[in-house]
Amino acid sequence: MHALKDKVSQKLSNIFADSASQSASPRYSLANSPKARLHSNSGKTISSYFSSGGRQSGNENEEEESESRPPKHGNGKNQAATMISSGQDKDTALRVSPEVESDYDEGVKQIEELTESSAFISANLFEFLHACLPNIVRGCKWILLYSTLKHGISLRTLLRRSADLPGPCLLVAGDKQGAVFGAMLECPLRTTPKRKYQGSNQTFMFTTIYGQPRIFRPTGANRYYYMCMNELLAFGGGGSFALCLDEDLLKATSGPSETFGNECLASSTEFELKNVELWGFAHASRYLSS
Repeated sequence: MHALKDKVSQKLSNIFADSASQSASPRYSLANSPKARLHSNSGKTISSYFSSGGRQSGNENEEEESESRPPKHGNGKNQAATMISSGQDKDTALRVSPEVESDYDEGVKQIEELTESSAFISANLFEFLHACLPNIVRGCKWILLYSTLKHGISLRTLLRRSADLPGPCLLVAGDKQGAVFGAMLECPLRTTPKRKYQGSNQTFMFTTIYGQPRIFRPTGANRYYYMCMNELLAFGGGGSFALCLDEDLLKATSGPSETFGNECLASSTEFELKNVELWGFAHASRYLSS
């Protein structure tokens, strides 16, 4: 009887010993399972993994969606800045349309025809005046023959320097209120002792007083194109001068003339001049060789 009891006890001990060894083996250890290792390395306990297993799976999906979803910003300005800084659609954001780029390049190309800077001639005014020029000087370099800012205030100096480049020339002036006006005439300017008109039907007047540049060509009413004396330079006639500059190039007048069919070209009929420029024209080859 005692021997049978000892055998049963021995078998039960063996069974419990095998069970304990299996539970302690690495194959069945929860601590060594892949999921347990992953979260135990990141600082989470095994119990926390099982208690939040379903929620963890959902968070992983949300993280993947948040990575694919573009960031939200409070306003369009911040969004555009973030788009460029993060590299998203960078080519689209910085691309300039070919039409705008072409117009800009054309404007720069045209204004580069001026060999020196002008106090009055903007890109828009240059384009307008270029279209009004006689065909013989279109495409030529614009040579600054005279400027009160550079050569002093003297009509005699303007007349003397007009002989440096014979041919059509452009007088550009402006008042202190911002109006820009002038005339096409012929160089060199020749003075006469008495009031005597000269010029041709190629002479014209222009002004920006109306907002956009406007040109006034001869009406055919008379041939009072311009007169040149030591004490004045005047354009038009039949009523009043379209434009008249005094010998100091400090003051001028403007009024309606029958010659060009114009009204006052400046901000008022009597005004102070801001600056006076005289531009001549030369082909690029001639300009470079000189």
